[in-house]
Amino acid sequence: MNTLNKTLAIIALASSSAAFAATDFDTLDVDGNGAISQSEASVDAELMAKFAELDTDGNGELSKEEFSKS
Repeated sequence: MNTLNKTLAIIALASSSAAFAATDFDTLDVDGNGAISQSEASVDAELMAKFAELDTDGNGELSKEEFSKS
């Protein structure tokens, strides 16, 4: 749970910054686990709009391969 709290705090901080532009996989993968969760993707409205479509395996995360199709 502590990791989740840190992740959410980082996402909240990042999304509050006007200069933040999360456009690449590594920037969005805040926890560095090799996938973008819906929480991590929430900082990018465009990505969130097509998240379900990109998540072709339906596991609730985007792999680098899935993200590259965005």
